[in-house]
Amino acid sequence: MNHYLILLCTLLAGFAGMEGIAWLTHKYIMHGPLWNLHRDHHRKDEGQFLEKNDFFFLIFAIPGIALFLLGTIYKSFPVIGLASGITLYGFTYFMVHDVFVHQRFKWFRNSNHPYLRALRRAHKIHHKHLGKEQGECFGMLFFPGKYFREVSNKHKNEVHVPGDRY
Repeated sequence: MNHYLILLCTLLAGFAGMEGIAWLTHKYIMHGPLWNLHRDHHRKDEGQFLEKNDFFFLIFAIPGIALFLLGTIYKSFPVIGLASGITLYGFTYFMVHDVFVHQRFKWFRNSNHPYLRALRRAHKIHHKHLGKEQGECFGMLFFPGKYFREVSNKHKNEVHVPGDRY
């Protein structure tokens, strides 16, 4: 099989697998034994830019770095592809979670696509619980369909003036 096809397939598998790993880690580790690092993400102080929760960025980067190192040493396209998928997921996580959802950087403020509105809504529901118990919506890119239906139904019931952004 072509090395680039192997690279692409393992990249996609690594990216998709990370959504499951992120969900499991968020639910059972961040809202479990490492709650002390994640707590300030749910109870953020005003004006605080960095959080203890940001250490998870480093924790999640270690497997990608290690796989890049191993893949390079052993010239393994599947391992480099997997490392690339993990790294691409990390970048996507930063852009979606930190930039788009939490607006840590003031980019993409007026995005109004139904999927993006539903994603933001699901994450808002996750943050309504200030404690580590009773949480919901632990994933990043995938969330229960009810949030998509909520924003779609709300969108249908709104009256739009021609030329207005909706």
